[in-house]
Amino acid sequence: MLTVIEVVRKTSEFFASKGIESPRLNAELLLGHALGLARMRLYLEFERPVSQAELATVRELVRRRGRREPIQYILGFTDFHGLRLKTDRRALIPRPETEFLVETVVARCGSPRRILDLGTGCGAIALALASAFPEASVTAVDASAEALSLAAENAQATGLAARVALVESDWFSGLPAGEPFDLVVANPPYLTEAEAAASPPEVREHEPALALASGYDGFSDTGRIVSGSAGAIATGGMLALETGTGHHARLVESARAAGFSRTESLRDLAGRDRFFLAWR
Repeated sequence: MLTVIEVVRKTSEFFASKGIESPRLNAELLLGHALGLARMRLYLEFERPVSQAELATVRELVRRRGRREPIQYILGFTDFHGLRLKTDRRALIPRPETEFLVETVVARCGSPRRILDLGTGCGAIALALASAFPEASVTAVDASAEALSLAAENAQATGLAARVALVESDWFSGLPAGEPFDLVVANPPYLTEAEAAASPPEVREHEPALALASGYDGFSDTGRIVSGSAGAIATGGMLALETGTGHHARLVESARAAGFSRTESLRDLAGRDRFFLAWR
């Protein structure tokens, strides 16, 4: 009978042979999930035998990861800005870059009363901002009914459903009339067609294609959001976007044409222009 550490080693070797990044971490996360153990607890039980029933469960998870299914889909959750969110193929997996966008907004936006999250996906941005700004009402928009159903499950699970309104809409088109927003945030599709085609199998083969690329140059949806935001944001309000790294010169031009008074580009951890802020 194999022990925990032997299963970790064999699984790590298998993942490495498949070109999976961080094979040891992936092995430990999946084995801990199968055994119902936190990763740190796993280290205390390295010599524990793994039963045949447990091993069968592990093998199925390993098979899925070996086919390059994202580990977040296999585990069924990811942690985002202090919230545990359900993840599956209905929506993109929230990334650390998007978490940085939320942190930036929280640090710079004061106390917004009305917030709009465009392209909410699993609800990560909307729910994180609802948690960070307890006096705010949040509207979360997505064109995908499937993504909205996942966002609704996450809103219920996090206890934030009463303060987050979910709207099926192609960006601004389906929004009900009402007061302008103090803050509009979006992580729209921004990959070019070439970038989407060259993305890792976890992304290219498993995550929703419509949420990844936006035309040949990746700018179509971002441009629509900038032009549409001008009439949706209150005077003094802010637009915050996660964007393609080659879009920022065009974003500045688009924002000025839409009537924004000031803009700022921020870099991600790799030093690339990734986030764009604009103020009315």
